Formats: sequence, C-alpha cells, structure tokens
Amino acid sequence: MADDSSTSHRRDPIKSSVGNVAAQRRRQNAVTVGKERRESLVRAKRLCRVGATGDGDVPVEENDMITDEAGFLLDTQTSSAVEELKSAVAYQGKGAMQKRVNTLRQLRRLLSKSEFPPVEAALKAGAIPLLVQCLSFGSPDEQLLEAAWCLTNIAAGKPEETKALMPALPLLIAHLGEKSSLPVAEQCAWALGNVAGEGEELRNVLLSQGALPPLARMMLPNKGSTVRTAAWALSNLIKGPDPKAATELIKVDGVLDAILRHLRKVDEELATEVAWVVVYLSALSNFATGVLVKSDVLQLLVERLATSNSLQLLIPNENKLMQRKCTLIVVLRSLGNLVAADSHTISTVLVPGHEITDGVIKVLVKCLKSDHRVLKKEASWVLSNIAAGSIEHKQLIYSSEAVPLLLRLLSTAPFDIRKEVAYVLGNLCVAPTAGEGKPNLIEEHLASLVQRGCLSGFIDLVRSADIEAARLGLQFTELVLRGVPNGDGPKLVEQEDGIDAMEIYQFHENEDLRNMANGLVDKYFGEDYGIDE
Repeated sequence: MADDSSTSHRRDPIKSSVGNVAAQRRRQNAVTVGKERRESLVRAKRLCRVGATGDGDVPVEENDMITDEAGFLLDTQTSSAVEELKSAVAYQGKGAMQKRVNTLRQLRRLLSKSEFPPVEAALKAGAIPLLVQCLSFGSPDEQLLEAAWCLTNIAAGKPEETKALMPALPLLIAHLGEKSSLPVAEQCAWALGNVAGEGEELRNVLLSQGALPPLARMMLPNKGSTVRTAAWALSNLIKGPDPKAATELIKVDGVLDAILRHLRKVDEELATEVAWVVVYLSALSNFATGVLVKSDVLQLLVERLATSNSLQLLIPNENKLMQRKCTLIVVLRSLGNLVAADSHTISTVLVPGHEITDGVIKVLVKCLKSDHRVLKKEASWVLSNIAAGSIEHKQLIYSSEAVPLLLRLLSTAPFDIRKEVAYVLGNLCVAPTAGEGKPNLIEEHLASLVQRGCLSGFIDLVRSADIEAARLGLQFTELVLRGVPNGDGPKLVEQEDGIDAMEIYQFHENEDLRNMANGLVDKYFGEDYGIDE
C-alpha cells in the first residue's frame, strides 16, 4: 500500500452521503488512547522500583504519600548523594569503580523510594552530566545498570524533568545494541520508553537519533521481560500522530514474526504489551495494517478473545484480574482496528457459522455485560465494524444476545458508550452500499429495533452538543421517517419530541447539520402533515 497514512478504518456509518469518518475516528482513538491506558492501570510513563535484573532493595511503604518534612529530608539526602557521586566520578584511586557503583546505588534508592521521587533535587544538584559520564562505554555492567535506572526514574517525572535527559539519549540508545548485556539494554529501553511517553516532541528526537531499530530488534528473542519492556517502549515511540514510525517498525526484519510468536504465548503481560504495538500499528499506518491483515494476527486476536476467561472473575488477586482486563481491552482495540481495515477482512476472517466467529460474538456479549466501562466501549467499537459488513454479519449480530444489551446501553450508558452503540444499531439497519446516495434499508431490522424502543435514544443524540453524535441521531431519524412500514415514521418521531429536537438546528452554525435537520422537517412535517388526521 503506497499511502502510509490512515484513510479508511471506520467503515461507512449509517448514512454514506455524510462521508467516511473512518480516518478521523481511528486517528483520534490512536492519539487519545494514552488516557484509556491510564484508565486501564497501564501508565504511559513508569517508575522503576524493581530493576531489569529483578533486584528491588528499596522498601516501599504501602502509602506512598510523604509528609513535607519527609519530602524535605529526601531532597536533602538526594542532593548529598549527587555530591557524593561527583566525588566518586572524580576519584581515580584504588576501588574507584566500586565507589561509583555504591554512590549510584544510593542515588537510585532515593529516586525509587516514593511514587513521587526527588527528581527536582537531583537535577538541581547536577545529576544528569554525572549519570551520562557513568554511561560511558567500557564501564562495568553494574555501573551502567545503576546509572540507567536513575535516568529511568528521572524520566518518569514532570515534562521539564523528562526533557533534562536529552544529553543522555545518544548513550541510552547506544546501549540497546547487541554488545550490551540484556539487563543493561532493558533498563535503557525502560528509560527511553519514559522519554517517548512524554509527547510527540521527544518521540521525534528519539526517532531522529535512531532509537526505533534497536528497540525493534529487542522484540525478536524469546526473553519475556526484555520483550515486554521493548514492546512497551515501542508502543510509546510509534504512537504518532505521524504514521512514519509505525510503517518503519513493521518493515524491520523479523518484527511481524515476533509479534505473532509473542501473541501465541500464555503470558498475559507480554500479550498486552505486544497487542498495544498492534493497536498503534493498525491505528496509524495503512501499510502496517495491510501487512498485519495478511498475516495470522487477526486469527490470533480472535482466538485470544474466544478462549479468554478474563470476565469470569475466577482470579482472586485483584491486580491479576485488572491485568487480564487490560489484555482483553487492548485485544479488542486491535481487533476493532483491523476488522475495519478493508472491505474483505471481516468476510475472510469472521465467517458466519464458523465456531471461532460465534466465539467472538459470545465474548463481545460478555464484555457488554461487564461492569467495566472501557470493555463495554471497546466491544461496541468492534461490533460497529462487524455490523458495517455484509448482510450475513448484520444478521449474525441482530440475532444474537448483543441486541437487547445494546438497546439498554443506548438509554442508560455513559455518553461515549451510547455513541458507539448508536453506530452498531444504525449499521444493522442499512444494507452495504458502494455509492454516495441514501443507503438501502433492512426494514425488518429497522422496524424491530424501533418497536423495541431505540428511537428515543437516537433522538437524545440529536439534542447532543457533540457534532458526530448529533449527526448519527439525525441519520437514524431519517431512516425511521423514510423506512418504518405503513408510513408511521413521522408519527413515531413526533411522539418522541423529534420535531423539537430537529428544530434546534434551524439556525445552527454547522451547515451540514442545519441542512439535514431542516430538510427532514420540511419534507416530513411540512404544511400537509397531519391533515388526513
């Protein structure tokens, strides 16, 4: 595919003449997914309490909040530790190496002691130039590891504190190479992941300095911890909004095979981090999406969903349960992106009647029943793309347990979920169309859904200040006015106060909504409306 940018990842909504909103919605999802990662307890930047070797010799209190007095003491200790590091770096006598390691370890312990480490004190005392010096080639691994660990936690700080790592970036990237030990390379990847998580500006700096290829190569071996850290750092590095990094990553030799191999493993944490890479690849780059669709990635995602027990609440450990929910959420997002990739994907992978397809629908139904808000939203996102497929796929959803759940969510769920649900229900009522005119109706579906009370939910969307949601509401209202049997559409719309809702747009600043609403009122509620009665 020649075009690297995102161009058509949400299949046409319920009225094709409004235009394809695929690219915009998919890109918005990509650049705002960081917020949802926080909601899923997956941070864009991570403090390192236990290092790449598994060592964690810093006692962590259950309550990370520290008093002002304790904070002052921690800052003082940190400033003193940096001063000691200055002396250790300058010292060239007997035992110099061990002295440097010991002072680095002391500074690292201070930077790992609290959820809010004393980064500002370390920077004011001049820690960065010293840590850069300790990263020099030829230094022992123990020294490199402690220095990289300190930089990792500094990079987890505020934006201006993360930017202070700029002088250290070339050496951190260099230590990702094959000549470095795995613990050192992994700790450097962790630090770079924190830097990339800060924002587009620093991502571009890292990309220009060549961070992507060595991070990509760290995904290739079967080293669980290293792969998890590298995948997390890569997901931060390629998250856009520019698609070039995503395209570059999928072109690295062995990366696609590594993604497939790691997704097959039972390690939930590893699968989650690798699936986040798939999310950004499929959300930002058409080239990467095309490569993924032609591979076994879709099948693996479907199988992972179909065999998941994440929602059965069988695990007593709450943190493990949240990790499984995180895995399911990111797999849902990946699947939603990929099934929207092109018109053939759903038909070739999710074949109606096949056991795996039925399994996916059952898992999506489980997600709709969940108390987890993000699971409901992601499941609706996937269903909306499946519902935009063939008549057989629409029938598959329409005849499933999903429909009564969707109808309830349309009237009771938070706004963002109701909007996704509206896409699903709307797409169930129209046949696939290649043109730009009005879509053909599936009258049976439309009449049944309206009879079951969905119209009021769409009229509520018409009243919404959200332009996309209002357009969805108006589109469905048009279907009802045009397609409900026996010409009962106008009466039903009037009963739900739909005329008043549309008249809000009589002088609206959005020309598209204004013309749509005024056109419907004029056509179906003009001077002759109600005369027969």
